[in-house]
Amino acid sequence: MILTEFDYVRPTGLDEALTLLSGTRGARVLAGGQSLLPDLRTGAEHARLLVDIRQLADLRGIGRTADGIRIGALTTLAELATDPLVLAEAPELAAAARSNGDPQVRNLGTVGGNLAAAGRATDLPVAALAADAVVELAGPGGRSTLTAEEFAAGSAPAGTVLTALLVPAAGQAAAFEKTADRATRYPVCATAVRITPNGPRIAVTGATSRALRLRGVEDRLRGGPYSTDAVLAAFRAEPRELFVPGRGTSAEYLGHLAGVLTARALQRAGRALA
Repeated sequence: MILTEFDYVRPTGLDEALTLLSGTRGARVLAGGQSLLPDLRTGAEHARLLVDIRQLADLRGIGRTADGIRIGALTTLAELATDPLVLAEAPELAAAARSNGDPQVRNLGTVGGNLAAAGRATDLPVAALAADAVVELAGPGGRSTLTAEEFAAGSAPAGTVLTALLVPAAGQAAAFEKTADRATRYPVCATAVRITPNGPRIAVTGATSRALRLRGVEDRLRGGPYSTDAVLAAFRAEPRELFVPGRGTSAEYLGHLAGVLTARALQRAGRALA
């Protein structure tokens, strides 16, 4: 399909962008465009105004904070995948970024766009949930934050722009695993884990209706072991309706696949602690 008619503006500052977004019905943020532009072409999304924020330099970059890492929303997936600080302190995020699409997608796609993509499973949200990350937002009322879990549930207020992802440092005790759809590279199932002193944090996407943290599985695995048999048993105890069949897969298959991927991720993260 051909793109429908819309207006386009490139603001020079975040305040200008927020004014445009809050003052124009049907305004949408354009960052990397790797999700939005295909959806506009197919009619899955509609826009009356595209607010191009790609020139807002203060939304780019990765830096250390007092207790972790701040990742600007316009940081590309390619930058996230190779950044030394992310590789050392949040390896599940680097792996999730590396698993996205092909080099062209990673060079254009942004952290904020991947987290905010609606209507499809993407890789970064599940890693952000496992990392217990916080999403930083800017809106007409000022700055605010949501947990990555709240953001994945669609709790962001209308008219806000995702400005950064704040990630606690974990060292190497974290991992990401994925089985991808061969045609689209979107996850059939992806899992991310972090091993903490209070037990594992485990999140799943693709196999579920949206990125979800699985606290029931976490509780069953608290204290270990993280053997494949133990992890699969913990997943079998989850309600089958948690897993959403699709693309020729059953809920039973997806629950088993999620367990296998989680076991691999936990075992890799555990080796980092040995």
